[in-house]
Amino acid sequence: MAAKASAVFVLLVVVVAVAGSSAVMRGAEAATCTPTQLTPCAPAIVGNSPPTAACCGKLKAHPASCFCQYKKDPNMKKYVNSPNGKKVFSACKVPLPKC
Repeated sequence: MAAKASAVFVLLVVVVAVAGSSAVMRGAEAATCTPTQLTPCAPAIVGNSPPTAACCGKLKAHPASCFCQYKKDPNMKKYVNSPNGKKVFSACKVPLPKC
């Protein structure tokens, strides 16, 4: 069941990425927002497993402005704002920005 949920999450992330959510311009700086980089976190967000070191590393390396974009995206916000999503951010010691 967890493998199926992970596959659905990965597919959703790919669809969102292809649909044009690949970059965000904020003032003079550009942040590349590629949700597929966060696929190591899928088992922890979709399932209930603890985040791996790879997941935490990807979250820490991901631009914070992207999380605001994901929180506003109807396809992504259910993952970022979910109880498991919040647990993953907390466990990885990555602050979820208030947008």
